[in-house]
Amino acid sequence: MHLGFSSMNTADDPAPEILAKTLEEAGFESLWYGEHSHIPVCRSSPYPAGGELPEPYKKMMDPYVSLMAAAAATEKLKLGTGIALLLERELFSQAKTIATLDRLSNGRVIIGCGVGWNEEEFNNATNLPWNRRYLAMRELVEAQRTLYTESEPEYHGELIDFDPVWFEPKPLQAGGPAVTFGAMGPLGVKHAAAWADGWMPVDVAMPDVKQGIADFRKLVQEAGRNPDDVEITLVVMSPVTADLLKSYRDLGVHRCNIGVGVENWDRPEIIMPMIEEFSALIPALK
Repeated sequence: MHLGFSSMNTADDPAPEILAKTLEEAGFESLWYGEHSHIPVCRSSPYPAGGELPEPYKKMMDPYVSLMAAAAATEKLKLGTGIALLLERELFSQAKTIATLDRLSNGRVIIGCGVGWNEEEFNNATNLPWNRRYLAMRELVEAQRTLYTESEPEYHGELIDFDPVWFEPKPLQAGGPAVTFGAMGPLGVKHAAAWADGWMPVDVAMPDVKQGIADFRKLVQEAGRNPDDVEITLVVMSPVTADLLKSYRDLGVHRCNIGVGVENWDRPEIIMPMIEEFSALIPALK
């Protein structure tokens, strides 16, 4: 099992090139940056964790630009979006950004994505229907895969539609970077099982992690796919211990992503000590 590190990626956090180099030298497999292009001042969408929206949400930098800085400072560290709001960007320019990052990083990109929780933010950024966002995500991922694999790609879905185009360059990874779907509700989990390259749940959001993983693997099998082909990246919000990570490894989790946790998002000074502390656990997770 691999260990990844998730960051809010604000201007107050360690710079991407410094954080990435530190992680690579410490033995971490990957760095993950989330995405919010903006936060509406007036909104009715509740913050999923409850309570007030944490201030760092308002300060997030662009994940792709930051990951490019991280790529330039490293050689092997994988570069993940955790998570990207793919539906809130224009299809072609976003696909070009991802393909370019993948080529310039020598094929190290992983796309973690989700449909988002902030309806007002979604509506500001796209004309896609909020109540059909899971269908829109499936079609967008299918459309991107077409752009990445065909010489004159075209796509004709219910919500996303375009005639043949020339789209270059293709990503370095054949077929494009793996797409890992961060979804926890029943509909989202079914989508992840049906078409995603991976699933990215949060441990504390599952009443029973072991049962949740077993149920997901069953859904993958029912969708006619091999469960071993769909990677599970578990976002660890529980207090991190060696025993906890080993238990997740033994459940077949491919990667655990740790971070400072929401209660410490505004304390960037603890990031480097945390990396040093948990790097000692990495050899035992193999």
